[in-house]
Amino acid sequence: MRWHLQSWLAAWLSFSVAACGPAESGSPEPERRASRDPDAMCEEHGVLEAVCTLCNPALVPVFRARGDFCEAHELPESVCPVCHPEAGGRPSRAVGSDGAPADGTRVRLASPELAARIGIDVVEATAAPGHREVLATARVTYDPSRVAHLNPRAPGVVRAVHADLGDPVSPGDPLATVASAEVGAAATQVAAARSRLEVAEANLTRAERLEGVVSERDRLSARRERDEARAALASLRSALGVVGRTRGAEYSLRAPIAGVVTRRTASLGAFVEGDAVLFTVADASRVQVELEIPEDALAGVAPGQTVAITVDALGDRVFEAPLDYLAPEIDPHTRTALGRVALDNPDGALRARMFGRARVRVPRDDGAILVPRGAVQRARGATLIFVRQAPELFEARRVEVVDRPGDPDRVEVRGRVAAGDEVVVDGAFLLRTETVSDSIGAGCCEGEE
Repeated sequence: MRWHLQSWLAAWLSFSVAACGPAESGSPEPERRASRDPDAMCEEHGVLEAVCTLCNPALVPVFRARGDFCEAHELPESVCPVCHPEAGGRPSRAVGSDGAPADGTRVRLASPELAARIGIDVVEATAAPGHREVLATARVTYDPSRVAHLNPRAPGVVRAVHADLGDPVSPGDPLATVASAEVGAAATQVAAARSRLEVAEANLTRAERLEGVVSERDRLSARRERDEARAALASLRSALGVVGRTRGAEYSLRAPIAGVVTRRTASLGAFVEGDAVLFTVADASRVQVELEIPEDALAGVAPGQTVAITVDALGDRVFEAPLDYLAPEIDPHTRTALGRVALDNPDGALRARMFGRARVRVPRDDGAILVPRGAVQRARGATLIFVRQAPELFEARRVEVVDRPGDPDRVEVRGRVAAGDEVVVDGAFLLRTETVSDSIGAGCCEGEE
């Protein structure tokens, strides 16, 4: 399409864009840039900032030339909150059949100087990073392979406690001594089995020394008796070995791994039995971080991808590691999938049950481009940006917009736009009006499709 309106062109030649806001009394109205937010309202006068003629007197000739000016209230007639409160202070955005300009619609200003005078400013679009980030909550836990929970393997009375909360221990260090009648009985059985083995070994040695005198059958019998006695002793020792070393009717509960005592319920003189956990020993030099990844963000997430983790209590410190595990199911209550990351923790800064945030870096190849948020214009059925092709020529491009969490200034756009394109930021709203046939300012410049 192509349109001309000489009276509007004349008005534009003397027009410069300014933001809403009162000037100081007695001083000339200063020239200011328009808000980068196309939907910003002038709170003082109740109309869109971009069309407020009370704050932007330079706009008055534009609306008068169009015949859209309320002389009584000195505001555009179509958005005057007194005459037309139903408009809400905003111009109509109704446009063609699909509600928006076609992709590739061009706006040509009368001259490059006019583009400068009306405050059009551009920035270069940049390529989005080669990955997107999926946000998840994070919780620090112990590595299950580095945690030991010690139970009383035989009921008895705690005679001594050798370790307390926070004590570092090494494998084999005693934690508690328990006196147990069962262990005493077992120790007696071990002693008997040891004696039986000694006798069997002596009989076998004698039978082998008297080869030719003692029959082969007797030697085989002696060897079998020795083997049975050895197996019986080994079985009893194995049963006692899980509770540690014994001394008469007592046994020592010992640390199976190196770490720190993180739990102790054993008390001197207490009777212990069953599944009660007397001690927990944890090695926190390596921990796990559990992630709760939202169901609607799981697309493309897979083990091996880099995860960056920050913990609330540790400020800006970032921990990075690959995603080790991703659950094949969704928690029905939280609608999240469980992920796990293993992290080295040599300084002990990460502590179990700390909470934080995780960002999973998912590779992408969708060709997304980053532009300032203020470059995006909405015209009813479509989202637009304007790309400068010449000092006075601008082209509308339809795009899909994706917000970037944590980045309030930029958005991702997908469409016919590339890194390096000069995208209009300041003045984009005014260009939009030139592509919408019944918006304010339509026809003030030459347009071509």
